[in-house]
Amino acid sequence: MAGGENEKPESKKAAKKEQKKAEKAAKKAEHRGGDNKPVVEEEVDISIGKYGALPLIRSETKIERQYSKVQELSKNYADKEVWVRARLQTVRARGKQCFIVLRQREFTIQVLVNVSEKVSKAMVKFASNISKESIVDVKAKVAKVASEVAGCTQSDVELIASELWVVSSSDPQLPLQIEDASRPEKPEDAEGLNIRVKQDTRLDNRVLDLRTSANQAIFKLEGGVCRLFREYLTGEGFTEIHTPKIIPAASEGGANVFTVSYFKGSAYLAQSPQLYKQMAIAADFDKVFTVGAVFRAEDSNTHRHLTEFVGLDLEMAFMHHYHEVVTVIGDLFISIFKGLRDQFKTEIDTICQQFPVEPFTFLDPPLILHFDEGRKMLAEVGVEVGQEEDLSTPAEKLLGRLVKAKYDTDFYILDKYPLAVRPFYTMPDPNSPISSNSYDMFMRGEEILSGAQRIHDPKFLTERAKHHGIDIPKIQSYIDAFKYGCPPHAGGGIGLERVVMLYLGLDNIRKTSMFPRDPKRVTP
Repeated sequence: MAGGENEKPESKKAAKKEQKKAEKAAKKAEHRGGDNKPVVEEEVDISIGKYGALPLIRSETKIERQYSKVQELSKNYADKEVWVRARLQTVRARGKQCFIVLRQREFTIQVLVNVSEKVSKAMVKFASNISKESIVDVKAKVAKVASEVAGCTQSDVELIASELWVVSSSDPQLPLQIEDASRPEKPEDAEGLNIRVKQDTRLDNRVLDLRTSANQAIFKLEGGVCRLFREYLTGEGFTEIHTPKIIPAASEGGANVFTVSYFKGSAYLAQSPQLYKQMAIAADFDKVFTVGAVFRAEDSNTHRHLTEFVGLDLEMAFMHHYHEVVTVIGDLFISIFKGLRDQFKTEIDTICQQFPVEPFTFLDPPLILHFDEGRKMLAEVGVEVGQEEDLSTPAEKLLGRLVKAKYDTDFYILDKYPLAVRPFYTMPDPNSPISSNSYDMFMRGEEILSGAQRIHDPKFLTERAKHHGIDIPKIQSYIDAFKYGCPPHAGGGIGLERVVMLYLGLDNIRKTSMFPRDPKRVTP
């Protein structure tokens, strides 16, 4: 009995303890919104089916949908509903709103995704989490804005989104930021130097770098140079041809060639289409041009040299004097310069926003100087160049500045180069033993074309080839092409990337080569 009496108080204590636990648990449940509190219904997502990530497009079905170009969107489209596919350049969330900048090549527009009767909070949150550089489809209404949208090319309108779909998602970790790669390059801007993307970083990640507005414009303009080149020459009766790039002997007779394994033997990559252009003239094509890759095995790590570049080459038969050809080439350049000035103003303005430069100037007809005149101009400022010497790069640049100061032109032609510094197929000047019927053309003091009258007599050509130490059997088929009669002819080769670089006043040829090749770079 004693034991039972002792246990009773313990049981009461335990019961009180359990009661307190239950009360505490009930309070916690109430605090959490338990059974005693009305249940709050989850908010219905009114935008379901209007946003998200699209499945991988594998061409399974066809969708008839009209997409608008960003560059066309203006006040004329106000209140119209459009579909746009573009890259998401930037995204910024603010409360119940999300501001997106879409980019389509060099054109940009602002998109507003805000909570409304048609757009849910979930859709705004989704928009704010899309990674930069992703490709998206947006259905939106074009709306006028009260004040211009800063930083967008389409500054007088914005898009009010109703649907937003991710077509292709970008990795959120970018090796370079497009905003940084797009910053204006101003030498005097000390602060800007700290955020400038280095050239190697750009080239290592070229796919991203090429997305900047300036790069989009540069390569549009570069395509324009090719088109203008073709249009002018086609209008003058030229035929476009395509020449081999694997050849049996060095084109220029020099050592700067790439040797390639060719089955059981070896061959070379063409330094120039020169020999084949001449053979086309001997085959009665009269006037020809070609656009294609040119290879130079020069270990030159300069701002203007590449080991592979695009050559714009032409060759033309003439009647009496090679100046007939010089005139055509000079007029070709003037036509290209005018075409760029008149047809690519938007692109030039875009490029100048990042790379400020003075406009390119030229004379019509172009200025032609004799080589000795150039030597005299240099001598007047203390730079001596021998009668049989070529111009050094510093001398070329200095002469360009002197010509600009005297004649107010960035483009000129220098005629009658010394014979000793020209290739074996160059016609010697009949009136001077040390000169040749050859010429170079310059933009902003840098050479962009080298040309000459070619030797069209097989015996004379053989003699000159031997003088240059060329293995005659390796070029015998070329020499034989002139055995059966060939008209006198001349031509020249132009470096496309260099023309674009100098027209725009850029400081490095790698800016005008989409995927540049130099002694230190063969990727990407």
